[in-house]
Amino acid sequence: MSAIKLFGLPLTNTGFWPRLLGAVLIGLAVALFLEARVEGSHGLGLAGCVVVNLSGAAMIATLLVVDAGPPSMRGRFLFWLIVLLLLTLSILEMAVL
Repeated sequence: MSAIKLFGLPLTNTGFWPRLLGAVLIGLAVALFLEARVEGSHGLGLAGCVVVNLSGAAMIATLLVVDAGPPSMRGRFLFWLIVLLLLTLSILEMAVL
């Protein structure tokens, strides 16, 4: 609860956290499906990481745009920063592919 108050995040009784978890689980499912289709694959790999990062970033951005995210300006700023970091990480991972 202290971290939630410190960073201005949504409380646990909102739908924010279950939606975010759902997006990550969908990203994992898509990543596993893609990796299963690649011959000789031995795990999620970098392409799977890209899918998971992009699905998480897309869900966070969507929640922020529809105003279903953190109630405070501090929390919204933190989550926009996380979206930016996830997108940057995905671009770097795609450059390595």
